[in-house]
Amino acid sequence: MVELINCVVPEHPEEYHDVFVYLEHKNGKLTRGSLEMLGKAEELAHKLNEKAVGVAVGKNLKEIAAEAESYGCDVFLGAEVTDFSGFSSVAYTEFITSFVEQYKPNIFLISGSREGRDLVSRIAIRTRTGVAADCIELDVDVPNRLLIAWRPSFGDKTIDQILCKRHRPQMITSRPGSYKMPEKVEGHKCEVTIKKVKMAKYAGEHKTLEFKQKDRLDLTSAKIIVSGGLGLGNASGFKLVKDLADSLGGQVGASRPVVDLGWIPYEHQVGQTGQTVRPKLYIAAGISGKIQHIVGMKASETIVSINTDPEAPIVKFSDYFINADVSKALPKLTEEIRKVRAGTPASSPG
Repeated sequence: MVELINCVVPEHPEEYHDVFVYLEHKNGKLTRGSLEMLGKAEELAHKLNEKAVGVAVGKNLKEIAAEAESYGCDVFLGAEVTDFSGFSSVAYTEFITSFVEQYKPNIFLISGSREGRDLVSRIAIRTRTGVAADCIELDVDVPNRLLIAWRPSFGDKTIDQILCKRHRPQMITSRPGSYKMPEKVEGHKCEVTIKKVKMAKYAGEHKTLEFKQKDRLDLTSAKIIVSGGLGLGNASGFKLVKDLADSLGGQVGASRPVVDLGWIPYEHQVGQTGQTVRPKLYIAAGISGKIQHIVGMKASETIVSINTDPEAPIVKFSDYFINADVSKALPKLTEEIRKVRAGTPASSPG
């Protein structure tokens, strides 16, 4: 028989304050997802007149604390592992939960990386609260000190607003790439507390000794992305997408339907079930713009859509719209960009 663990309403919710953020780090540096969440924590904490508190576990935490400080972290809480390197979700949960129980955060943000997703449910169970996963935007109701979170639901067809009115901390995850990177803050001072811990007591036989970087396309750091959709007609249409991306020095993305059809590998998928991106330039070729795709690219600085349907949903999210067949528009764009790159005058419109 499975025993269900219920959430517990704190007796004194007013005792909970500040915005916690889990600071995941690899090879001595904070991950992009952690930095994005740190920036969001600072934004929310500022509105609440509270502090952004970074929590980290591992080795060489003085360096991690210094990096967090440079990005505006107000308080750094670290559990410095002294016995061995590696990752154990059981041990990390123990250390992080001890900080939660001691400092009582009102809000706790965790990047939706593999490590973050592993930890967040364990921490929520230990602290008897809930989690809103894969949120795409966050804000706060200042008078009531409530976190307001938005996430897609019903097969990514709707966007729901989620409130956690009774339980603390209010916990969420967001996928890496969901928010902009924070700016560095010169002269900022962070209050640092680091305690020594031993992982062997909790890790048992289950621990990760090493993380190895998988050879995988990372669209989250791309400055230019050209994505293709069903409007390409077939898999061979991605050659036109790649040609344009190459001419711009960008990467190739894709919508979910063409990935499901096997036209291009999953690692190219942009959207809620793929990668969340925010490049300087996003070109959507033959993509209609369903919600699950829009939430993954709407934060791009400039969006250009190419489509034969001027009523396609993606058009209203676009800065520029080209009403044309992608099979004709893409080669022409590629040709003109190559001319400009080569120093040859571009063709006159007409």
